[in-house]
Formats: sequence, C-alpha cells, structure tokens
Amino acid sequence: QVQLVESGGGLVQAGGSLRLSCAASGRTFSSYTMGWFRQAPGKEREFVAAISTSGWSTYYADSVKGRFIISRDNAKNTVSLSMNSLKPEDTAVYYCAADRWTGRVRVGRESYDYWGQGTQVTVSS
Repeated sequence: QVQLVESGGGLVQAGGSLRLSCAASGRTFSSYTMGWFRQAPGKEREFVAAISTSGWSTYYADSVKGRFIISRDNAKNTVSLSMNSLKPEDTAVYYCAADRWTGRVRVGRESYDYWGQGTQVTVSS
C-alpha cells in the first residue's frame, strides 16, 4: 500500500505562481510513474502532468504546457508541480497519483493505482 499526501495549495492571483508537493510513503517510489490530476467543480478529474520513474520523461496536458513543470526527487520520495502564470481556469483540487507502469508515462485516470486526498488551488481574477 502506498500513501500520497499533497501540500502547497492555496489562493493566488491570476498570473502568480504556486508550487505543489506530494510526499509518498513506501520503499518503491522510484519504480512509479507519478502524475498530477485536477478536478474543478462540476467537472471530471483531468490529467495535468506526469513524470517517468527516472524523471527523464515528462508529459503535460495542452492546457498547462509551458506554464507548469513536474519534477521528482526519488531520494526524498517527493514529486512537485511548479505552476506559473496561473489562470482562473486552473482553479481545482489537485491530486497526486502513482502508476506502477514502468514504460512510457500514461495520462488516463484508470492507469494510476494510488491517489492522494488532494489540495485546493484557487486562482482569483
């Protein structure tokens, strides 16, 4: 069993920046693809970004490409999401997720095996 805990959410103005962190338990963190998803009110949870086990490969949703950066520190069992140039449409609960798949990063919710409880990000106009 893997536990994921997100932190770093909050209220920011449009154009601002925020960094989310995800702390993972367990001994096999480095074997997981890690991803970030978000869910806005009334909408389905959507893919935001993912990073391979090594950290060499990343994938981003078109809506955040060029603004968000996902990174990981396997020695510390953490994954981060640096969010820049935030827009009101980025407002959502952000979730950290782990995928046991060891190949290329995947973007589907069904591909991820473990989930955190989420952290709220609110971007004001």
